[in-house]
Amino acid sequence: MIARRLLVLVSVVLAGFLGVSASASAVPALSLPDPGGPYPIGRQVLHLVDTGRADPWRPAQRRELMVSMWYPAVPAGKPSTWMTPAESAESVAGRKLDLPPDTFSRVRVHARENAPVLPSPGRPLVLLSPGAGNSRSTLTALAERLASKGYVVAGIDHAYEGWGVEFPGGRLLSCIPCGQSGDPWPRAIAGRVPDVSFVLDTLLRDRRWPIDPARIGMAGHSAGGSATAAAMTADRRIRAGVDLDGPLFAPVSIDRPFAVLESPLGSRAYGASWTENWPRLTGWKQRLLLEDSGHSTGTDEGILVDQLGLRGSLPPEQLRNQYGSIDSSAGLDFYRDYLTNFFGGFLKGAR
Repeated sequence: MIARRLLVLVSVVLAGFLGVSASASAVPALSLPDPGGPYPIGRQVLHLVDTGRADPWRPAQRRELMVSMWYPAVPAGKPSTWMTPAESAESVAGRKLDLPPDTFSRVRVHARENAPVLPSPGRPLVLLSPGAGNSRSTLTALAERLASKGYVVAGIDHAYEGWGVEFPGGRLLSCIPCGQSGDPWPRAIAGRVPDVSFVLDTLLRDRRWPIDPARIGMAGHSAGGSATAAAMTADRRIRAGVDLDGPLFAPVSIDRPFAVLESPLGSRAYGASWTENWPRLTGWKQRLLLEDSGHSTGTDEGILVDQLGLRGSLPPEQLRNQYGSIDSSAGLDFYRDYLTNFFGGFLKGAR
């Protein structure tokens, strides 16, 4: 039942801006909020291939991941992008928006592409996993805030679990479980667990990243929150985690700090799974409901919807479920502040 509810939410998220329009002749400047920390930010994009594992959706292929690394940097290089031009064009066309194809590749972000890593003896690492059908791009504002506060951040795109994610060779991979009937998402979450461990193994071997292996955390939105709980159960290197409105499909056992940030929709749809697992969370734990928020308030989507002037064009139920009535900037700031304070406390602060 919970997986079916997630599948319904996925369809709503992907519907996103369907049936609404913004004038292509008057596209406003789109931008993410200032990160707010003292460090300049760099971003590098990694293409990782787990040669020892088949892809769960395409068994004839090896498992591929796209990973964006955000980190304190020497302020040099050109500005980064929110989406690649190909991803932007796919998003505009798929959502039937009356916008230029490059709209989402022109969103102003604060990281510099491939900027040199600022030397450090060891920084905390936070892994981010996006919601079902979403890409890692939707968590950019969270990542930039953490990186500006001194964290290394790795945003993971799990192949075939987001719409229109660009992989090397110009391949735009679609979301396979999003179109499947039944309950495909428990299988997807099970596949994300080895994804996370593989990314950790890879990053900890790579001397480019000044990561302290004793200070690793994880957070995720929706299905990414589900993956956070499952990954913490399987991999003890993850010392603290935050679930942003994601259901718990299977029993979890976590003896480290873990928080669930709820929207009203999440409370109705997933509350039973959180309550059932609560006794098995034996470390510090918290459930916190953000009143008037939506399922996607913790992502970049709400502020872009508002900057494009689309809020008034969305069906009322979709608007309430996904973005709520809360001011989108205030809602996103709540999530950014919570993650900064949570990881600052439980990963013993960023250097």
